[in-house]
Amino acid sequence: MIIVIDGPAGSGKSSTAKSIANRLSLHYLDSGALYRAVTCLWINAGKPEKEQFFNMLTEVHLQVEYINDLFHVKANGEDLTNQIRSQEISSHVSEIASLPEVRGYVNALMKKIIANGIYIADGRDLGTAVFPDAFLKFYMDASLEERAMRRFRELENSGQNVSFKDVKQNLNDRDLKDKSRVSDPLKKAPDAILIDTTGKTFEEQISEITQIIKENIKL
Repeated sequence: MIIVIDGPAGSGKSSTAKSIANRLSLHYLDSGALYRAVTCLWINAGKPEKEQFFNMLTEVHLQVEYINDLFHVKANGEDLTNQIRSQEISSHVSEIASLPEVRGYVNALMKKIIANGIYIADGRDLGTAVFPDAFLKFYMDASLEERAMRRFRELENSGQNVSFKDVKQNLNDRDLKDKSRVSDPLKKAPDAILIDTTGKTFEEQISEITQIIKENIKL
């Protein structure tokens, strides 16, 4: 069984999904981390031509594990967990994630991962393209200003030297790419529950979604 939370970058869907997974003892799946891992592989390989990269990707075995509130990703045994959160990855992830071959690779991996247990996952097209039959669907959103401030603080706290202006521009660019891409663009599924987190505390948004899940699933 899968519960999905879609939404634009910085809307709080990842931190929300993690917290709900912990509170309700669900398995957590970070789809964004998988796309970041693939983007990291492309950059580490020297940004090869797409066809060459796709051929290389067929030889990659991605492993994931959620430990102590951190989603770990390994590629052929190499730990990419820290690398995938860099600003460079953020600048290229929408480009790589928009490629149909990459989406097919990641989607197949996610479907294999959730074969057993109850999972909660966050992404951009989970409810519309990857898991259209998900048991519950949510779409989280917030103003660009608020999303940019959240991401800026996250990067600052991790020790990265970035400016708020650059982070805001990066999010705006990613929104445009995600919503206009030909393959599975970012959009709210018709049956998804909208959660606007603008002006809400983290606890308020967690409680709102948790209550809906409890009303629909016996845990």
